[in-house]
Amino acid sequence: MPRRTVADFQLRNIPLLSRVGADRSDELRTDIDAGIAGWADAAVLRVDNRGQVLIADGHVVLGGTAGLGDTPPSDAVFLGRVEGGRHVWAIRAALEPPENGVEASVLDLRRAGTVFDDISAQLVSSATALLNWHDSARFSAVDGSPTKPIKGGWSRVNTVTGHEEFPRIDPAVICLVHDGGDRVVLARQTAWPERMFSLLAGFVEAGESFETCVAREISEEVGLAVREVRYLGSQPWPFPRSLMVGFHAVADPDQEFAFNDGEIAEAHWFTRDEVRAALEIGDWSSAAASESKLLLPGSISIAREIIESWAWAQG
Repeated sequence: MPRRTVADFQLRNIPLLSRVGADRSDELRTDIDAGIAGWADAAVLRVDNRGQVLIADGHVVLGGTAGLGDTPPSDAVFLGRVEGGRHVWAIRAALEPPENGVEASVLDLRRAGTVFDDISAQLVSSATALLNWHDSARFSAVDGSPTKPIKGGWSRVNTVTGHEEFPRIDPAVICLVHDGGDRVVLARQTAWPERMFSLLAGFVEAGESFETCVAREISEEVGLAVREVRYLGSQPWPFPRSLMVGFHAVADPDQEFAFNDGEIAEAHWFTRDEVRAALEIGDWSSAAASESKLLLPGSISIAREIIESWAWAQG
């Protein structure tokens, strides 16, 4: 019988952080009067220095503007509008209990993605990325002059030259390597605990296409030559400011692994049945106490969505 093939599978779902949530209302970023007018009734998302937020009943906790002044603080970032047209801003600040007394949990986006609704996921993702950028962009990369935020926190201006700078995004590829049939390569980074495996990933270099980056990174990390590199989808990953671009590619399982850059501790070919069994146990955190030899990423990541889509693809 011919070998079962699934060389052209697609993502089953849009990754959580890529879904449409709040109205970004970019036209209000430069409308200072509208920003001030909406501030009194605005919702404020607090993100602490560890990137944590408060979550209650599956939604991120949004507080009021009391105690923050009559106008948005200079370091606040405008995230858009939610239902009813209410403005939403984010600030870097210590977390405060919900104003309505609802019980809330302290979690971060990386560990709490599965309990966020789409709007909350977008708000926290955007806030985290922007606040991380502002933390590291207080001085111009061109001449070292101080910069200040403008346009609702969506850019910064050089206070000496007037040169405008925009949020930095670092593109990275993440790729599922398979044999065109029922086997897939999963790898463990040197810093990860035993049994914890995921897809291969790396940052795009200057002068490099996404597809070329996929081939280079996989060759560098595990020594495999890949072909049929195909795009799957993308996802913002604000840790601190990445955009993960997902692919899948085919490799020959008879090739030997070679860990050339020191980032990967081990890699193996796993069968579809092994991957499905690991997915059914849960993600890294929930499956850690199990005896499974394979622990897979959490549902917040595009890696999980790619792995699930391949595992349940119909050949």
